[in-house]
Amino acid sequence: MKTDSPSALGYRMPAEWERHQATWLSWPHNRDTWPGLFPGVEPAMAEVVRALAPSEPVFVNVLDGDHERHVRRLLERVAPRDRLEFFGIPTNDAWIRDHGAIFVTRQGPEPLLALDFDYNAWGGKYPPFDRDQLVARQMAKELGVPRYVPGIVLEGGSIDVNGAGAVLTTEQCLLNPNRNPKLGREEIEDVLRATLGVSQVLWLGEGIEGDDTDGHIDDITRFVAPGRVVTVVERNAADPNHAPLAANRERLESFEVDGVGRLEVLELPMPEPVVNGDERLPASYANFYIANEAVLLPVFRCRHDDEAREVLAACFPDREIVPIDCRVLVGGLGAIHCLTQQVPAV
Repeated sequence: MKTDSPSALGYRMPAEWERHQATWLSWPHNRDTWPGLFPGVEPAMAEVVRALAPSEPVFVNVLDGDHERHVRRLLERVAPRDRLEFFGIPTNDAWIRDHGAIFVTRQGPEPLLALDFDYNAWGGKYPPFDRDQLVARQMAKELGVPRYVPGIVLEGGSIDVNGAGAVLTTEQCLLNPNRNPKLGREEIEDVLRATLGVSQVLWLGEGIEGDDTDGHIDDITRFVAPGRVVTVVERNAADPNHAPLAANRERLESFEVDGVGRLEVLELPMPEPVVNGDERLPASYANFYIANEAVLLPVFRCRHDDEAREVLAACFPDREIVPIDCRVLVGGLGAIHCLTQQVPAV
């Protein structure tokens, strides 16, 4: 490991349930992302802000002054003005989990560091992405914190950490040649260890139907404690998601987490299929976001919503589980976790 890498300097990526100083959003504006659905996107995002604001400030990237005034009007009835901070950071799209900075922390001087991974819109699928490529560095500048450039393509939705030395990811995404074709598993693991403060990389296989990110972990399996995960399962054996999710479930049973032991695995159901025309959308209860005093749960107005809420309520008894109707948001092929990025407290 390089002596000047974030991990060598004492940085680590905190678990999402650790305290935040804020949650950061890139406000949606690209109507091509939600064809025919955009009128419902901003009201859904306002509900996200409503759920976040009581427990932490909300930072919002906007295109310009006119866009800021528009978003302020949308949010004036859902959050106090002093809980919102706007930044003139123009974007191509709203998926800040993937195009934004990933923050790591340490004790001592410069306690917060912004990781600025390369971004290529999930393998070049959605040009242009020139603005999104610049967002992480601009976030670091706005906060006045140092920035580290690892030099590989990586999206925040492709990793999930337990804050105690382990990271979950998938082979379908991180080993995909549309990301880092010259890097193999060992080289990618080396980068994860050097940047996230982890010692253990836990690999799952494939993601869910309709996921244009090539198998992001935040639609599949999430840490809810250092030695516990929730993972989605599809109980209908005829559904295309059944086999890959069962295979991931089997892998999870074999994992032992350093310092914890055998991984405890809890099941989340998959929602009933959500479609837009003839397109299967990547609806998943695993795309929740853990805020300081709440867990924002995507729901889809189907019979499995209540079960998913109960599973997460048992995992987070000290947080309110806030259901957010994501039937419109998932039309853009993402949901709550994809649209948020935590800024850890230091």
